Amino acid sequence: MSKAIRIHANGGPEVLAYEDADPGQPGEGQILVRHTAIGLNFIDVYYRSGLYPPPGGLPLIPGGEAAGVVLALGAGVDWLKPGDRVAYAVNVGAYAEQRVIAADRVVKVPDGISDEQAAAMMLKGMTAEYLLRRTFPVKAGDTILYHAAAGGVGLILGQWAKHLGATVIGTASSADKIELARAHGFDHVINYKEQDFVAGVAALTGGKKCDVVYDSVGADTFPGSLDCLRPLGMFVSFGQSSGPIPPFSMSLLAQKGSIYATRPTLFVYNASREDLVKSAEALFDVVKSGAVEIKINQRYALKDAAKAQADLEARKTTGTTILIP
Repeated sequence: MSKAIRIHANGGPEVLAYEDADPGQPGEGQILVRHTAIGLNFIDVYYRSGLYPPPGGLPLIPGGEAAGVVLALGAGVDWLKPGDRVAYAVNVGAYAEQRVIAADRVVKVPDGISDEQAAAMMLKGMTAEYLLRRTFPVKAGDTILYHAAAGGVGLILGQWAKHLGATVIGTASSADKIELARAHGFDHVINYKEQDFVAGVAALTGGKKCDVVYDSVGADTFPGSLDCLRPLGMFVSFGQSSGPIPPFSMSLLAQKGSIYATRPTLFVYNASREDLVKSAEALFDVVKSGAVEIKINQRYALKDAAKAQADLEARKTTGTTILIP
């Protein structure tokens, strides 16, 4: 019997139960996949805790990205065959040895990309892609600020932004994380526990500040992130690892310099099959070119997902973590 991690009630890591889980057979437009590697992301914690309402309610198999091998095809799927390597980023359902998934949500993994790399980068890498190329199209000469620089998205985005010619400023919480971020494209990294990051950004930019701030931290970095933007700059809030941003008046954006603010999500940006494929291809290309390196810093067995999530929440992990079925 195939195994999976299932949540029956919201709570801490202890609610992640390792159980038998029959994936069933694929229906029309679906495929059955045997996972070889599964990505770990903070959004998994949000669904577990109840911060985000789980799609379809409880019980729930969490997990948003994975790679694996096609085992069987449902009717109407003519562009894949058993044995093909595929990867995906969706909302939930990845913490399993096997799963049935809509074929139009997966992409083929090209030669030159390993299963572990694919599982480690689909959600995080395509997040970096839409942030850098579509939400605020970064170009040579831009200055950006990225919070949580040593996180999974940060280590990919830092390299990619540097490849695009930007000056890349990050924040991190320790000397080890600062060193890691600097090795992954960040020109400057501010230790936010020792220095006010707003003052740090002002000093680094000679008071000109940044064109865009990418913020997945939330409560702890707001409204300071707004003070790091030049007039007409863009505040991109795409996560809330420290808690949600409190409600604020739109007039605050005017006071801070007529700045723009957006709260994007990957699943809206890649809702169409065309956009999904383009995003994945851009990610695969930049990794195969060597401009972005995907390093896996932690590996846990699938059955130890509770330990993996606890370590993630305690900021004991850096960069990318995967679960091995």
